[in-house]
Amino acid sequence: MDVRAYARGIFISPQKLGLVCDKVRGMQAEQALVVLEFMPHKGARFIHKLLTSALANAENNFDLERDEMFISNIFAGDGPMLKRYKAGARGRYKPRKRRTSHLTLVLSQREAN
Repeated sequence: MDVRAYARGIFISPQKLGLVCDKVRGMQAEQALVVLEFMPHKGARFIHKLLTSALANAENNFDLERDEMFISNIFAGDGPMLKRYKAGARGRYKPRKRRTSHLTLVLSQREAN
């Protein structure tokens, strides 16, 4: 059974979030929590929070074992862009794009061999 969790409109670019996603994809859920806790990246906080929520949902709503869960899929997509402007030289302005992300996490249960 798959458990999905979403985080929408996170104030970090998808490219930066994707670097952390690549590190934890395929890991056991408990192991990924430990790795994310000690990662220095800003995106690790967002993924740690979402993973904790997904594990709580799996236990509470679907009666799944926490130890058997692993991250089968995780990815960051583009969210809405906030367009801002900053003062530039000679009375001009420079456009800035504040990128946001949508984070999707899919937990699966290990098959018993």
